[in-house]
Amino acid sequence: MKFTAEQIAGIIKGDIEGNKDVTVSGLSKIEEGQEGTLSFLANMKYEEHIYTTGASIAIVDRAFTPSKELPSTLTLIKVDDAYSCFAQLLEVYNQMRTKQPKIEQPSFIDENATIGKDVYVGAFAYIADGAEIGDNVKIYPNVYIGENVKIGAGTVINPGAAVYADCVVGENCLIHGGAIIGADGFGFAPDENGEFQKVPQIGNVVLEDNVEVGSNATIDRATLGSTILRRGVKLDNLVHLAHNVEVGKNSAMAAQVGVAGSAKIGENVMIGGQAGISGHIKIADRTKIVAQSGVPGNVKKPDQTLMGTPGIPIDDFKKSFFGFRKLPYILQKLRELEDKISNK
Repeated sequence: MKFTAEQIAGIIKGDIEGNKDVTVSGLSKIEEGQEGTLSFLANMKYEEHIYTTGASIAIVDRAFTPSKELPSTLTLIKVDDAYSCFAQLLEVYNQMRTKQPKIEQPSFIDENATIGKDVYVGAFAYIADGAEIGDNVKIYPNVYIGENVKIGAGTVINPGAAVYADCVVGENCLIHGGAIIGADGFGFAPDENGEFQKVPQIGNVVLEDNVEVGSNATIDRATLGSTILRRGVKLDNLVHLAHNVEVGKNSAMAAQVGVAGSAKIGENVMIGGQAGISGHIKIADRTKIVAQSGVPGNVKKPDQTLMGTPGIPIDDFKKSFFGFRKLPYILQKLRELEDKISNK
């Protein structure tokens, strides 16, 4: 599908400098722009590329003033915030290429499941007994929806994901391919012979509205009660949340974060990749945890940035690391002093 500069400017409320009738049918990075594509310039570190780009249209900030001649084939659309406007167009583009309402075959929908209006169900999807699927939901091929699962309106579940029995997914959530919602928590108890006996995990997982779960992330069901992700939580790929974890609204975790059972994560918390959070602890609101850090105990004070293992305030970590780097020199000096003392 093609769009003119005039149509695009109308969507993002921009001003055109150039040919209002030029058309584009794709998107590109400014440095890789080709004829017929739309690009943007938001970071001035990349300004040099706008003078050589082959893109037909570029979105720029209103304050942008070229320092040299632009390509004659390039039309500018000036807006208040180029980055956010380009993101807005990406969302429009994404919506246009999503599946239209349809029940593909072969797929299985139990006779006791409830399906809302304008739902897409891809081939080989399985929707079990008692499941409730809201309006405008998109369930892509090879998705499994277990017994009594509830999926809110507007949610998208991508290929290969699974939502186990009794779990609840809110409205406008996005679950990426391979994610597992509601697998058993890691519950075992050794018997008198030292053999592990499985503790049944009979709770569920609750995702509130606008939650996004990355590819191959795993959120375990609670032993009792619920594992809960509050409104607006964002998980990257390969994140693991154990049983009975609670994550406060608008918190985010990067890839390979692991959170042990019953940890309580506050609101607006940001956790970097490969960080580990111990079980049965609480993390205060607006805490930032640097990648590969480990947090073994409660974080009671909000608005801190923690780094290291165990995680400590980042300024303290930097001072400690400076000392650690000098440790070989300090040890050498210590040996020299010991030699001087022993030789007296």
